[in-house]
Amino acid sequence: MKCQRCHENEATIHYTQVINSEKTEVHLCEQCAEQEGYMNFNEDHFSIHQMLTNMFPFDQTMNHQQKVQTQESLRCDRCGTTYQEFRQRGKFGCSKCYQAFESYLDPIFKRVHGGNTNHVGKIPKRIGGNLHKQRELDQLQGKLNQLVRDEAFEEAAQVRDQIRKLKEEINQDKGGEA
Repeated sequence: MKCQRCHENEATIHYTQVINSEKTEVHLCEQCAEQEGYMNFNEDHFSIHQMLTNMFPFDQTMNHQQKVQTQESLRCDRCGTTYQEFRQRGKFGCSKCYQAFESYLDPIFKRVHGGNTNHVGKIPKRIGGNLHKQRELDQLQGKLNQLVRDEAFEEAAQVRDQIRKLKEEINQDKGGEA
C-alpha cells in the first residue's frame, strides 16, 4: 500500500482511530508520519503514553472554564497528583486518583473503548455455555434502547425480534439441560 500523503513510498505506519463509533485510518510512510507528527523516529525510545496522548485529545470534551479549573486546581487528596500531571505522565499517583479525576475519565474511557465504559472481559468458548448468548442479548438490548431513543422504530422492531429469538434459544438450551 502506498503512502496516502506522498503517494510514492510504501506505507509502513498504519494509524487507526475510533471516536464515537467513527473509524478513521491513516496509512503513511515513515517520513510523512514524522512530518505529520504521528511518530518521531529520531528519538531513541518509543513512548506508548505519548502515542496515546496524541491519539486522544482529552481537552476536546471540556469548555475553556473547565480546562482552566482542571489544570489549576484538580488534585488528588492522597498523593497530590494534579490532573495536569496525570495527563503528562499518563499514570496516576495512587488508587485514589481514580476518584479524584472520575468526572474527567468517562469521556477518555469511552474514546479508548469505542463508546463503552464497562469492562466485560472474554468468555472461553468451551465452557461459556449460554454466557455468549446472554452477552449478545445484553448488547442487543442496549442497541434497542439506543434505537428507541433515536426514534429509529423500524430498526428497533428488527432488533426486538432478534432479542425474542435469542431469548427463545436460551430458554430451549436451559430446558434441554434440565
